[in-house]
Amino acid sequence: MYKITAIVLRAFAFSDSKLMVDVLSREEGRASCVVLVGSSKKGKSRRQLFQPMSLLELVVERKSVGSLLVVKDAHISKAFSSIPFDPYKLSISMFVAEFLCRVTMVGSESPLLYDYVCDSVQWLDGSSAGFSNFHLVFMMRLTRFVGVYPNMDGYLEGYCFDMQNGCFVSSAFPGRGFLDAEDSRIMFLLMRMDYGNMHLFRMSHEERNRCLDVVLDFYRLHVPDFGELKSLQVLRDMFGTI
Repeated sequence: MYKITAIVLRAFAFSDSKLMVDVLSREEGRASCVVLVGSSKKGKSRRQLFQPMSLLELVVERKSVGSLLVVKDAHISKAFSSIPFDPYKLSISMFVAEFLCRVTMVGSESPLLYDYVCDSVQWLDGSSAGFSNFHLVFMMRLTRFVGVYPNMDGYLEGYCFDMQNGCFVSSAFPGRGFLDAEDSRIMFLLMRMDYGNMHLFRMSHEERNRCLDVVLDFYRLHVPDFGELKSLQVLRDMFGTI
């Protein structure tokens, strides 16, 4: 048995007394775990630990190479002060967790990726305002850690973004995965944003949704079997009110 630090990506009932939990850990990368929870009051309380994006310390056991991790003990390593109680932050965290399930691979160990995600979700929890663009910045910055980082050099106004090769070109070829000049400007704008300055980039609901579509189209092109995100519409609806 050994300890790992982990971020919960998703959890679902495997049986009446077991959960199957996918995590992103610093030590194991993306991993799947079995958690014995039981049906008692204590078991129900234990289930609450495994909410999406929760930061946990787990004691795990692996019985053989390639087998699932069995969680022997779990507790919160860093408690959230606002995410569970803020509907906007909660919708973002649910979306980010599902997104990470699609773009990370089992066994892909990367301490830098784990640190980035852990630091990002703690930034979101600690922010008091100006976090409406968090998910956009998170996804664009994540490209550095999952091998699809676009080349932002050479951008000029009117250039088009080549989605396949991840670079800007002076002219586009119809039907070959190029963004038009306006959407290419969006892509360049997104890469200039970070958590510290993103509040300065004011967007309407429609503009934010278009940015989101552009980023997701880029990931769909580069990540096999990316699929549809169930939490996407909830996120769109939630931020349509602010």
